This record gives sequence, structure tokens and C-alpha cells, in this order.
Amino acid sequence: MRFARLLALVLFGSSLFHGSAALRAQAAAEPSPEERQAITAQQPPSADQAYHLPPDKLAKAKTLNKIRLTLEIVGTLWSLAVMALLLTTRTAAGLGSWAASLTRMRWLQGVWFFSAFFVITFLASLPLDMIGHTVSRHFGISVQGWAGWFGDQGKSLGLTIVFGCLGLLLFNWIVKVSPRHFWLWCWIVAVPLSVAGAVGEPLLEPIFDKFEPLSQHNAPLVADLEKVVARTGTQIPPDRMYLMKASVKTNGLNAYVTGLGATKRIVVWDTTAGRVPNDEVMFIFGHETGHYVLHHIVKGLIASAVGMFFLFWACAAFAQWLVGRYGESWDIHEEIGPRGAIAPLGTRAGFVVLLLAVSIAGFILTPASNTVSRYMEHQADVYGQEAMHGLVPDPQKTAVAAFNALGEAWLEDPEPSRLVEFWLYNHPSVKNRANFAAHYDPWANGGHGEFFKQ
Repeated sequence: MRFARLLALVLFGSSLFHGSAALRAQAAAEPSPEERQAITAQQPPSADQAYHLPPDKLAKAKTLNKIRLTLEIVGTLWSLAVMALLLTTRTAAGLGSWAASLTRMRWLQGVWFFSAFFVITFLASLPLDMIGHTVSRHFGISVQGWAGWFGDQGKSLGLTIVFGCLGLLLFNWIVKVSPRHFWLWCWIVAVPLSVAGAVGEPLLEPIFDKFEPLSQHNAPLVADLEKVVARTGTQIPPDRMYLMKASVKTNGLNAYVTGLGATKRIVVWDTTAGRVPNDEVMFIFGHETGHYVLHHIVKGLIASAVGMFFLFWACAAFAQWLVGRYGESWDIHEEIGPRGAIAPLGTRAGFVVLLLAVSIAGFILTPASNTVSRYMEHQADVYGQEAMHGLVPDPQKTAVAAFNALGEAWLEDPEPSRLVEFWLYNHPSVKNRANFAAHYDPWANGGHGEFFKQ
């Protein structure tokens, strides 16, 4: 979701530092259906554990997830440390003076300042991202060479500078002209930007990956997906079903629905189509469809809007306190501009204080946002399993098989720490998802599902 990441940069200014992004963007090699059947025969699912890994992959998953957790923690702390260092070393204030020396036009000064800010933060996060990509290649998750990887990093940086500068210039201007109520005006602007991000994401994806009509490569899968479309009433025609050429970068599996309104579409990775049974792809697609039918995107945007209201209000007060307490040592003070005095937070370096405050708050609120996300993902799992009822012989078996395929592809730990899952997982663990699917049978004894009454 690169556009969402860019939007997060515009709103929060900190997403560039996520050290484990390269790991989470890839997946592991997927065995053939025959190999999976052999594994299943060796390790039949038990009543209390539906997700299994063969011994060799289990050892890899344990090691890999320790590395992922380490990169996650280090990356988060490093992201906060970098912004703090920009302030405590007076680098942010120095960048403001440097930008002012280049031009007298304040908006152009902002372009230079924020471009430099994004380049610095990008370079600061690059070593961790390189470690993540190295690990991903070592475990057979990524097949992308370094030239292509650096090319994607460059594209991401370029888009971040373009969209990020526009967004931060706007927010910085709001803080300058309304030093008392800027948090409210920033919130009013951020809400439509969130909607624009959801709509515009599919328009930016072709910059990074190649997409072709799914019907040209797998017409039977299109026919099966149309059955799910008809059952769910999502009205996605075949010309909005695409195959993404993921195999040039990863051995992993994925299928998803993206966009809103005119940009809504189905995307199936070419590593998935034809490599896993169509009924499992139908379940994954049914899950993604559930997000739309259950209005999770709209509900998520509303929840985000409510959360941002209080977040911006609290962070405005926190940033004001930080400037009052440390502004002198950080060389942040009131400036006199062509149209009068500019409050400390309205200066370039002062705005970095506001970004730091929002980043800290975002880190603290991570468990809350992930809890909401896990609830919606669970609902989508239920919806996906119910959507297959009557379309596949055994929805429970299909869902469990799909989770095992995805778990093996991502080398997910079958026994994750509860604390780690609570704090970092925006989806329920594969273990919990597979166990629920194995036992979810509302049609027994003539019953019906939660979302489908027949």
C-alpha cells in the first residue's frame, strides 16, 4: 500500500523509518498442491491447532520472526531517535536557515527544507531496510535483485518528496497562519486526504508493478471469482480483475481488492493464480470483498477521522510544551516574517517538533489501532468463509488450507507471543485465524451464517 504510506508521511512525517517494511512486503516460496497434501498427510490438523509448518520451515519461521521482531522494535525506536537528533543537534534549525538562504520565497524555502528532511530520513532508514531485504533474500522470500530493489526505493523517495512536500507545506502553512487552532484546521484537511489516499492508491501501483487483465492469463479463475462477485453483490466486472507480475520480486502469495468507486478492482498475484487451488483464491477474495460489503473502509476512515481529531488536539499541546521546554536548546524561537511574527511551531524546525509529537503518539496508540484492525479482519474472515458456502464443497477445509498456504508463504510463526500479537499484529495470527476457520460451521443443524442468511 505505497500510496497509503505516502499519505501517512504527509500526515505524520515518520513512516519512512519503518525498518521491517522490506520484510513485510515479501512472501516465501509456496509448495505445490501435491507437496502441501503430502505435508498434511504427515501432520494432520488437530482439534486445537489447524495451522502447521513442516519441521524445516518451522525452524526458519521461528528464526525469521525473531529477526522481524527485532527490526520492528529497532526501526520504530530509530525513527523517533532520528527526528529527536535532528532537533537536539540543531540540524533542523540549520536546515531552516539553509533553505532561507537559497530563496526569499517562503513556499520555495519549504520545498527545499522538506525535500532535505525526506532525503535525510530516507537515508537514515536505508540500512535497516537493506538488512530486511538481505534477510528476505536469504530465507527465499524475495527474489528481487538489488538493482530492482534500489529502483523501487528511489521511486518511493521521489513520490514521497512530491506528495510529502505538498502535504507538509500545506500543514506547515496552516500552523503558521493559525497558531492557536491549527490542529483543528489540520484535521479538517487530513480527513479528505485520507479518502483521496484510498481512491488514488491503485493509480500509483503501476509505478512499482506491472498489471495485466486476469482474463488473459486465467479465464477459469475469473469465472470462479465472478461467482463470489455475484454472491456478494460487489459489482466488480471482469475488466477490473488484474494479474500483478509479482514473480519478478517475490515467491509469495496474495490476492486483494483495492480502490474505491471508479478505481475499485481485484488484483491477484501471478504467484498465486494457478499455484494454489482456485477455491482458496476464492476464499482470499471473499475475505477482501468482506471489507467492502461490511463497509470497513468507510468505518476505518470514520474511526481514523475521530482518532485524528483527538490525536491532533493532544499533539498540538504536547508540541507546544516541548518547544517551551526545549526550544531554546534546539534553536527554535519566534521568527519575524514579511507579514508579521511566526510562532515557534510555525517555523520549519518547530514543525519538526510537531511531527515528532505525532510520531510518539502514533507509537503509543499502535495497540489500539491494531485491535480495531484485527476485529475487522476477523469479520472479513467470517464473511469470506460464508461467501464460499454453496460455491465450494467444504468452506471450512478450504479456509484452513488457504491460511496454511499463506502462513507457509509468509513463514508465519505458528506460536506468536500474545504480547507481540497484541502490539504489532494488524491481523489476527494465522494460528488463530486457521483455528477459527476449522471450527466455524454455522450451517450445522440447519443454521445460517452471520452475514448470509441462507
